[in-house]
Amino acid sequence: MDDRTAQLEEVLGAATRSRSLDESALAWLVDWELEDSRRSQAFGISVENAREAIARRWQLLRQIAQTRLDRLPLSSQPDAPFFATLWTLWLPLSQQLAEIRRSIDRPLVQGILGGQGTGKTTLAAALTEILDELGYAVVSLSIDDLYKTHWERQQLKAEDPRLVRRGPPGTHDVPLGIEVLDRLRRGQIPVEVPRFDKSAYGGDGDRTASERVDRADIVLFEGWFVGVEPVDPALFDNAPPPIATEVDKTFARDCNARLRDYLPLWERLDRLMVLYPVDYRLSQQWRLQAERDAIARGKDGMSDDEIFAFVEYFWNALHPDLFVEPLIGDRSRRQLVVRLNADRAIGAIFN
Repeated sequence: MDDRTAQLEEVLGAATRSRSLDESALAWLVDWELEDSRRSQAFGISVENAREAIARRWQLLRQIAQTRLDRLPLSSQPDAPFFATLWTLWLPLSQQLAEIRRSIDRPLVQGILGGQGTGKTTLAAALTEILDELGYAVVSLSIDDLYKTHWERQQLKAEDPRLVRRGPPGTHDVPLGIEVLDRLRRGQIPVEVPRFDKSAYGGDGDRTASERVDRADIVLFEGWFVGVEPVDPALFDNAPPPIATEVDKTFARDCNARLRDYLPLWERLDRLMVLYPVDYRLSQQWRLQAERDAIARGKDGMSDDEIFAFVEYFWNALHPDLFVEPLIGDRSRRQLVVRLNADRAIGAIFN
């Protein structure tokens, strides 16, 4: 945690213990907000409206502190800046989504793209609590919930042994996802939202009982390649590692071709945000640490070699450099980017 973030943690921690935001704290928070023009612009904050925007965010923070602060998810990192994350991302994003929801007068579908360890699940849990405080019902849907059944994937594996793991394009029931999102967007309530049990069949996973949803104002649709589009197949001629052999390149090209089937699903997104580390290879380190922590707590986990092979399988299918990095610079295809530092703290936010 850098000195400036530590200072923000201190200011917010002290402010939440009082009943009001004094002038000095307000002025400090306004200055802090405006010193990063890309972040302030992403949430519609300018010199003209900064005091009002910060005051509104402060009131929401006070509400959360009084009613449900203990329900917000905590990072697995002991030194993670909780208040800074809450203030910098969770609160303003919740306010932004609520404002957009009011303007379109129908359920809003927010896509969240992020690789392993980028905090998609944590973000969705935090937004759900804060938006509930604002009076909005949130439905979370993961690309994982759209996996084909265990039997269907066994058949798929028999046809194409390269699909040894669930995850790559082709292992999902895309028509099911389209049907669910269409019903949610149209307000055709109730909706049976599919759910997936990753522990079934010894970890191979299977569809489990669906969840009945009786109200949906905002849908958070997250996944490791949500919103990703096919790229020029010629890029695989000189692809980044671990795509090295002709076998690797053929698999990557085939996954790229299967992405076309997902484009109608992405068309149901109203917005897309990208959670992306400063170096995509950090996701492998984060997954490795998560497995080691699980083993230390007495749970089952993969070995280091198994983790390397697991993560590289996904990089072979849809390499971050080829599929996610282009989104960062293409504002026509996404509305928000959150860059993550090596310690998973927020490094930058921009649109």
